[in-house]
Amino acid sequence: MSTKRKGVPQIGDKVRDARKEKKLTLDQLAKLSGVSKSMLSQIERGQANPTFATLWSLTQSFGMDIYELLEGAPREPEVVKIEAVPANLTPTMSSPDGSCVMRILSPVENAALCEWYELSFEAAGALRSAPHAEGTREHLTVLSGRIEVESAGDSETVEAGGTARYPADCDHALINVGEGNAVALLVVERLQGL
Repeated sequence: MSTKRKGVPQIGDKVRDARKEKKLTLDQLAKLSGVSKSMLSQIERGQANPTFATLWSLTQSFGMDIYELLEGAPREPEVVKIEAVPANLTPTMSSPDGSCVMRILSPVENAALCEWYELSFEAAGALRSAPHAEGTREHLTVLSGRIEVESAGDSETVEAGGTARYPADCDHALINVGEGNAVALLVVERLQGL
């Protein structure tokens, strides 16, 4: 029995088609996107609906925007002089343990090359990431608190006002090592594209 409903975009079919077009296996897409292989399989079979954050991760891995994945064609750019996004419409994600909240500040259409976030860490909170696409670098500027950056077998503590730049195409982590909460801005830059 089919679970497909008329008028509802079939995300699973579109994710599978985009993955095959990019010649990616489920394992490869899982590594690129940070979405588990089992979740990808469920999405492709129409057994799970991805969250905005999951869709964002997938479209970054495919080098397309969400509109293109949903509608099948690149969106024509709108002529907008100022685009103001209210706080309640700014997408937000949390680390698996909830100790780090990430506000997505960059527009979706820039995700293939560059994205930026505001990170808020609880005391001792951490954000641990699997490797991103080859050539990806991150730039972390600490606004308050102290954050330890771990990347490529090295670590460095960054104080408020300081910036760390490091490879993100390997396992990496950001850990609040200060006594209270910490806030930072994070820019993720894909130097070689996808």
